[in-house]
Amino acid sequence: MLSLSDWGTTDRRTLVHLERCVLEVFARHVQLIGSSRESGGILLGRVRGSNLEIIEATVPSRFDERFPFLFIRKARQHRQIADERWRCSGGTVRYLGEWHTHPEELPQPSSVDLVEWRTLSAKRNDGRPLLAVIVGRAGLHVEFINDAGQRLVLESIR
Repeated sequence: MLSLSDWGTTDRRTLVHLERCVLEVFARHVQLIGSSRESGGILLGRVRGSNLEIIEATVPSRFDERFPFLFIRKARQHRQIADERWRCSGGTVRYLGEWHTHPEELPQPSSVDLVEWRTLSAKRNDGRPLLAVIVGRAGLHVEFINDAGQRLVLESIR
């Protein structure tokens, strides 16, 4: 999975780069057995024109709720980290999206995921679509979703 650092739209007009440290966070939280609990957090990074550079993925906090087939992120700790990164970077590092795991080889979003992502997209201050990543056992699912529920699934660029 660590080679899946670059993603893009089919026309390559929008690219997403996941730094190695982000992929390492994902790899540490893969649900290898059915009884392991889902994990997740937020994605922080920089906007570079129509492209995104993801430089940090927060890890589950003690406030988050984790179950084998459900992850409920509580805002408290994740928001504090996002606010700190924003301040320390002079406003260049920002909240760009969400990530969580699924106990599947090649993950696909559930109807619960899609509703939550649309809700989170509507709360974005910058009007950009939400970047959503699901981490599976053998790969990632990466997509943008806007507040109207329009989805744009990205593909891996090798």
